[in-house]
Amino acid sequence: MAGFFGLFNYEKEGPGIEKNAPKKKTFLVFFETFFRNFWKFISINIVYNLISIPVITNGFACVGITNVTRNIARDKHSFGLSDFFETIKKNWKQALGAGIINTLVVFVLVFDIWFFYNQDSESMLFTVLLGITFGLCLLFAMMNFYIWTLMITFDFSLKQIYLNSFKFVVINLKNNFFCMLSLIAVYALYVGVAVLFFKDLLYVLMIEALVYILTYPAFKFLLIQFFVFPSIKKHIIDPYYAAHPDEDLEKRRNLGIEIDEQPDQEENDVSLNQDNIGD
Repeated sequence: MAGFFGLFNYEKEGPGIEKNAPKKKTFLVFFETFFRNFWKFISINIVYNLISIPVITNGFACVGITNVTRNIARDKHSFGLSDFFETIKKNWKQALGAGIINTLVVFVLVFDIWFFYNQDSESMLFTVLLGITFGLCLLFAMMNFYIWTLMITFDFSLKQIYLNSFKFVVINLKNNFFCMLSLIAVYALYVGVAVLFFKDLLYVLMIEALVYILTYPAFKFLLIQFFVFPSIKKHIIDPYYAAHPDEDLEKRRNLGIEIDEQPDQEENDVSLNQDNIGD
Protein backbone atom coordinates (compact mmCIF):
# COMPACT_ATOMS: atom_id res chain seq x y z
CA MET A 1 0.00 0.00 0.00
CA ALA A 2 1.53 3.29 -1.09
CA GLY A 3 -0.30 5.29 1.55
CA PHE A 4 -1.05 8.95 1.95
CA PHE A 5 0.22 11.16 -0.91
CA GLY A 6 2.17 8.15 -2.17
CA LEU A 7 4.83 8.77 0.45
CA PHE A 8 4.20 5.99 2.91
CA ASN A 9 4.73 2.30 2.69
CA TYR A 10 4.50 0.88 6.18
CA GLU A 11 6.64 -2.11 5.18
CA LYS A 12 9.59 0.24 4.62
CA GLU A 13 11.09 1.56 7.81
CA GLY A 14 13.17 4.71 7.76
CA PRO A 15 15.99 5.48 10.19
CA GLY A 16 13.87 7.96 12.13
CA ILE A 17 14.83 11.20 13.87
CA GLU A 18 14.65 11.94 17.58
CA LYS A 19 11.78 14.30 18.36
CA ASN A 20 13.91 16.73 20.37
CA ALA A 21 17.00 16.49 18.19
CA PRO A 22 18.38 19.92 17.15
CA LYS A 23 17.56 20.86 13.59
CA LYS A 24 20.45 21.16 11.15
CA LYS A 25 20.75 23.70 8.39
CA THR A 26 18.96 22.60 5.24
CA PHE A 27 22.07 22.60 3.07
CA LEU A 28 23.87 20.38 5.60
CA VAL A 29 20.95 17.96 5.65
CA PHE A 30 20.94 17.90 1.86
CA PHE A 31 24.62 17.02 1.51
CA GLU A 32 24.45 14.48 4.32
CA THR A 33 21.47 12.87 2.60
CA PHE A 34 23.16 12.86 -0.79
CA PHE A 35 26.43 11.33 0.34
CA ARG A 36 24.72 8.84 2.65
CA ASN A 37 22.90 7.47 -0.39
CA PHE A 38 25.74 8.05 -2.86
CA TRP A 39 26.25 4.42 -3.93
CA LYS A 40 22.54 3.79 -4.26
CA PHE A 41 22.28 6.84 -6.51
CA ILE A 42 24.93 5.55 -8.92
CA SER A 43 22.75 2.69 -10.16
CA ILE A 44 19.72 5.00 -10.28
CA ASN A 45 21.67 7.53 -12.34
CA ILE A 46 22.83 4.93 -14.86
CA VAL A 47 19.31 3.60 -15.40
CA TYR A 48 17.93 7.15 -15.58
CA ASN A 49 20.33 8.06 -18.38
CA LEU A 50 19.68 4.84 -20.31
CA ILE A 51 15.91 5.35 -20.23
CA SER A 52 16.33 9.01 -21.24
CA ILE A 53 18.25 8.17 -24.42
CA PRO A 54 15.09 7.82 -26.61
CA VAL A 55 14.15 11.36 -25.39
CA ILE A 56 10.37 10.88 -25.32
CA THR A 57 10.81 8.18 -22.67
CA ASN A 58 12.54 10.72 -20.46
CA GLY A 59 9.24 11.01 -18.60
CA PHE A 60 9.63 7.43 -17.38
CA ALA A 61 13.09 8.21 -16.06
CA CYS A 62 11.89 11.41 -14.38
CA VAL A 63 9.00 9.86 -12.44
CA GLY A 64 11.22 6.97 -11.33
CA ILE A 65 14.06 9.09 -10.00
CA THR A 66 11.62 11.62 -8.52
CA ASN A 67 9.98 8.93 -6.39
CA VAL A 68 13.32 7.65 -5.11
CA THR A 69 14.69 11.10 -4.28
CA ARG A 70 11.37 12.26 -2.80
CA ASN A 71 11.30 9.38 -0.32
CA ILE A 72 14.95 9.83 0.59
CA ALA A 73 14.52 13.60 1.00
CA ARG A 74 11.63 12.91 3.43
CA ASP A 75 13.92 10.53 5.37
CA LYS A 76 11.97 7.49 4.19
CA HIS A 77 13.68 4.28 3.13
CA SER A 78 13.81 3.55 -0.59
CA PHE A 79 14.65 0.24 -2.27
CA GLY A 80 16.21 2.13 -5.14
CA LEU A 81 15.71 0.48 -8.51
CA SER A 82 12.66 -1.53 -7.43
CA ASP A 83 10.89 1.68 -6.34
CA PHE A 84 12.14 3.36 -9.52
CA PHE A 85 10.47 0.82 -11.82
CA GLU A 86 7.38 0.43 -9.64
CA THR A 87 6.71 4.16 -10.00
CA ILE A 88 7.10 3.97 -13.77
CA LYS A 89 4.61 1.11 -13.87
CA LYS A 90 2.03 3.09 -11.90
CA ASN A 91 2.47 6.36 -13.81
CA TRP A 92 3.57 5.30 -17.29
CA LYS A 93 0.64 6.82 -19.19
CA GLN A 94 1.04 10.32 -17.78
CA ALA A 95 4.84 10.01 -17.80
CA LEU A 96 4.82 9.11 -21.49
CA GLY A 97 2.40 11.95 -22.25
CA ALA A 98 4.50 14.48 -20.34
CA GLY A 99 7.66 13.15 -22.01
CA ILE A 100 6.16 13.73 -25.45
CA ILE A 101 4.88 17.20 -24.48
CA ASN A 102 8.26 18.18 -23.05
CA THR A 103 10.07 16.94 -26.15
CA LEU A 104 7.82 18.99 -28.42
CA VAL A 105 8.13 22.11 -26.25
CA VAL A 106 11.93 21.85 -26.11
CA PHE A 107 12.10 21.31 -29.89
CA VAL A 108 9.98 24.43 -30.54
CA LEU A 109 11.97 26.56 -28.09
CA VAL A 110 15.34 25.45 -29.47
CA PHE A 111 14.14 26.06 -33.04
CA ASP A 112 12.90 29.54 -32.06
CA ILE A 113 16.24 30.40 -30.45
CA TRP A 114 18.11 29.24 -33.55
CA PHE A 115 15.73 31.11 -35.86
CA PHE A 116 15.71 34.44 -33.99
CA TYR A 117 19.46 34.31 -33.37
CA ASN A 118 20.20 33.96 -37.09
CA GLN A 119 18.04 36.91 -38.12
CA ASP A 120 19.18 40.48 -38.63
CA SER A 121 21.16 41.30 -35.47
CA GLU A 122 20.18 44.98 -35.79
CA SER A 123 16.48 44.21 -35.67
CA MET A 124 15.03 45.11 -32.28
CA LEU A 125 12.02 42.84 -32.90
CA PHE A 126 14.10 39.67 -33.25
CA THR A 127 16.23 40.66 -30.26
CA VAL A 128 13.10 41.04 -28.13
CA LEU A 129 11.67 37.75 -29.42
CA LEU A 130 14.97 36.01 -28.63
CA GLY A 131 14.85 37.38 -25.09
CA ILE A 132 11.24 36.24 -24.66
CA THR A 133 12.17 32.76 -25.88
CA PHE A 134 15.01 32.50 -23.36
CA GLY A 135 12.54 33.56 -20.68
CA LEU A 136 10.13 30.83 -21.75
CA CYS A 137 12.97 28.30 -21.59
CA LEU A 138 13.69 29.34 -18.00
CA LEU A 139 9.98 29.18 -17.11
CA PHE A 140 9.58 25.72 -18.58
CA ALA A 141 12.72 24.45 -16.86
CA MET A 142 11.33 25.61 -13.51
CA MET A 143 7.95 24.01 -14.24
CA ASN A 144 9.80 20.71 -14.50
CA PHE A 145 10.82 21.13 -10.87
CA TYR A 146 7.18 20.38 -10.02
CA ILE A 147 5.69 18.35 -12.88
CA TRP A 148 7.04 14.98 -11.81
CA THR A 149 6.43 15.39 -8.06
CA LEU A 150 2.81 16.44 -8.65
CA MET A 151 2.37 13.54 -11.08
CA ILE A 152 3.41 10.82 -8.64
CA THR A 153 1.82 12.45 -5.58
CA PHE A 154 -1.69 13.50 -6.63
CA ASP A 155 -4.43 12.29 -8.96
CA PHE A 156 -4.19 15.28 -11.29
CA SER A 157 -4.80 15.28 -15.03
CA LEU A 158 -1.89 16.33 -17.25
CA LYS A 159 -3.58 19.69 -17.76
CA GLN A 160 -3.82 20.20 -14.00
CA ILE A 161 -0.22 19.10 -13.52
CA TYR A 162 1.13 21.66 -15.99
CA LEU A 163 -1.19 24.41 -14.74
CA ASN A 164 -0.26 23.82 -11.10
CA SER A 165 3.43 23.60 -12.02
CA PHE A 166 3.15 27.03 -13.63
CA LYS A 167 1.46 28.39 -10.52
CA PHE A 168 4.22 27.00 -8.32
CA VAL A 169 6.85 28.68 -10.49
CA VAL A 170 5.19 32.03 -9.71
CA ILE A 171 4.42 31.27 -6.07
CA ASN A 172 7.89 29.96 -5.26
CA LEU A 173 9.82 32.16 -7.71
CA LYS A 174 12.67 33.12 -5.37
CA ASN A 175 13.49 29.55 -4.38
CA ASN A 176 13.09 28.38 -7.98
CA PHE A 177 15.70 30.86 -9.14
CA PHE A 178 18.02 29.85 -6.32
CA CYS A 179 17.57 26.18 -7.18
CA MET A 180 18.27 26.87 -10.86
CA LEU A 181 21.40 28.86 -10.05
CA SER A 182 22.60 26.13 -7.70
CA LEU A 183 22.21 23.46 -10.37
CA ILE A 184 24.03 25.60 -12.95
CA ALA A 185 26.83 26.33 -10.47
CA VAL A 186 27.31 22.65 -9.64
CA TYR A 187 27.37 21.69 -13.31
CA ALA A 188 29.87 24.49 -14.01
CA LEU A 189 32.00 23.16 -11.15
CA TYR A 190 32.02 19.71 -12.77
CA VAL A 191 33.22 21.23 -16.04
CA GLY A 192 35.74 23.49 -14.32
CA VAL A 193 37.38 20.66 -12.39
CA ALA A 194 37.62 18.55 -15.54
CA VAL A 195 39.21 21.40 -17.50
CA LEU A 196 41.60 22.16 -14.65
CA PHE A 197 43.02 18.66 -14.42
CA PHE A 198 42.70 17.53 -18.03
CA LYS A 199 43.87 19.90 -20.73
CA ASP A 200 43.02 17.56 -23.59
CA LEU A 201 39.45 18.20 -24.83
CA LEU A 202 38.77 14.50 -25.32
CA TYR A 203 39.65 13.73 -21.70
CA VAL A 204 37.53 16.66 -20.54
CA LEU A 205 34.51 15.34 -22.42
CA MET A 206 35.04 11.79 -21.16
CA ILE A 207 35.40 12.86 -17.53
CA GLU A 208 32.46 15.23 -17.79
CA ALA A 209 30.24 12.53 -19.30
CA LEU A 210 31.27 9.99 -16.65
CA VAL A 211 30.71 12.40 -13.74
CA TYR A 212 27.34 13.46 -15.14
CA ILE A 213 26.11 9.92 -15.69
CA LEU A 214 27.15 8.68 -12.26
CA THR A 215 26.24 11.64 -10.03
CA TYR A 216 24.37 14.57 -11.55
CA PRO A 217 20.79 13.32 -12.16
CA ALA A 218 20.19 12.17 -8.56
CA PHE A 219 21.93 15.28 -7.22
CA LYS A 220 19.63 17.44 -9.35
CA PHE A 221 16.38 15.69 -8.44
CA LEU A 222 17.27 15.44 -4.76
CA LEU A 223 18.09 19.15 -4.62
CA ILE A 224 14.82 19.95 -6.36
CA GLN A 225 12.93 17.93 -3.73
CA PHE A 226 14.45 20.04 -0.96
CA PHE A 227 13.21 23.16 -2.73
CA VAL A 228 9.75 22.12 -3.95
CA PHE A 229 8.30 20.16 -1.02
CA PRO A 230 7.97 23.12 1.40
CA SER A 231 5.92 25.00 -1.18
CA ILE A 232 3.75 21.97 -2.03
CA LYS A 233 3.22 21.37 1.70
CA LYS A 234 2.27 24.99 2.31
CA HIS A 235 -0.15 25.38 -0.58
CA ILE A 236 -1.69 21.90 -0.95
CA ILE A 237 -1.08 19.70 2.10
CA ASP A 238 -1.45 22.26 4.91
CA PRO A 239 -4.75 23.72 3.61
CA TYR A 240 -6.21 20.21 3.49
CA TYR A 241 -5.28 19.54 7.11
CA ALA A 242 -6.51 22.96 8.16
CA ALA A 243 -9.93 21.80 6.97
CA HIS A 244 -9.46 18.24 8.37
CA PRO A 245 -7.43 18.74 11.59
CA ASP A 246 -8.21 15.36 13.12
CA GLU A 247 -7.45 13.08 10.19
CA ASP A 248 -4.54 10.67 9.65
CA LEU A 249 -2.35 11.77 12.54
CA GLU A 250 0.16 8.93 12.15
CA LYS A 251 0.66 9.67 8.48
CA ARG A 252 1.18 13.33 9.29
CA ARG A 253 3.90 12.40 11.78
CA ASN A 254 5.62 10.34 9.10
CA LEU A 255 5.38 13.31 6.76
CA GLY A 256 7.12 15.50 9.33
CA ILE A 257 4.12 17.77 9.94
CA GLU A 258 3.84 18.99 13.52
CA ILE A 259 0.52 18.27 15.23
CA ASP A 260 -1.01 18.94 18.62
CA GLU A 261 -1.34 15.71 20.54
CA GLN A 262 -4.82 14.88 21.86
CA PRO A 263 -4.53 11.82 24.19
CA ASP A 264 -8.24 11.03 24.23
CA GLN A 265 -8.55 10.92 20.48
CA GLU A 266 -8.78 7.55 18.76
CA GLU A 267 -6.46 8.00 15.80
CA ASN A 268 -7.59 4.86 14.07
CA ASP A 269 -11.22 5.99 13.88
CA VAL A 270 -10.53 8.43 11.07
CA SER A 271 -9.46 7.79 7.52
CA LEU A 272 -8.47 9.99 4.62
CA ASN A 273 -10.82 10.51 1.74
CA GLN A 274 -8.47 9.78 -1.14
CA ASP A 275 -10.71 10.77 -4.04
CA ASN A 276 -8.14 13.30 -5.25
CA ILE A 277 -4.98 11.72 -3.90
CA GLY A 278 -2.93 9.22 -5.85
CA ASP A 279 -0.38 6.56 -5.14
